[in-house]
Amino acid sequence: MAMSLAVSLRTVFFLLGCLMVATLVYTISVDGSPFRKDLLSPWMVATLIDFYINVAVLGAWVSYKEVNWIGASLWIFLLVSFGSIATCLYIGLQFLKLSTQESLQDPIYYILVRRPNKDGMEHKRRFSVVTARVFFGVLGCLMLGTLVYTISTDGSPFRRELLTPWMTATLIDFYINVVALSVWVAYKESSWIHAAVWIVLLICFGSITTCIYIVRQLFFLSSEDPIYLILLNSSNRQV
Repeated sequence: MAMSLAVSLRTVFFLLGCLMVATLVYTISVDGSPFRKDLLSPWMVATLIDFYINVAVLGAWVSYKEVNWIGASLWIFLLVSFGSIATCLYIGLQFLKLSTQESLQDPIYYILVRRPNKDGMEHKRRFSVVTARVFFGVLGCLMLGTLVYTISTDGSPFRRELLTPWMTATLIDFYINVVALSVWVAYKESSWIHAAVWIVLLICFGSITTCIYIVRQLFFLSSEDPIYLILLNSSNRQV
């Protein structure tokens, strides 16, 4: 069961990465460069803010996973520059690093946690739980404010003229990252009903839901707990 899960997820993220590469190539071929001022409509700006808040979440995980700042900085640069292509590549590489035993036991756990140093020493915390609560709370408020402002100044996002080729590509990019976050949520939640509700909220409200979910999980930790425990479900949450 666990082995088939590892193979299935590896395949899914490989296919999603290929989908995004194809989308990027196609959009460049039909609509040219994305670095044009005319593309920055109010809803495109809001979508990009939404997108990069989720990238910040994924970047925080990558920063924790990588054992040195050079590797972390490189991957965060790739996430910012290439979005979900880098997400899928990073996750795919993590699956390839799993041993057969890890794949059979709990592949998502071993994907989420950082491998120990060669000397077996425990990693020191970089950020406190309280700092993380404030940080992700501020990001959630930023996105909520952006959403309210954009609706008040530019109306509904559900308009056909907003779906330019680059907006469509950005939405595909955004929702591939949402898939990655949804896998984590499904892993953490003990009930499929709760997981399904949170995933629907992620799809509907994007990074606002992401930040609410993270802050909520952080409040389940004490201020003295290591922050990486937020990654784990209750059965694996042992210091």
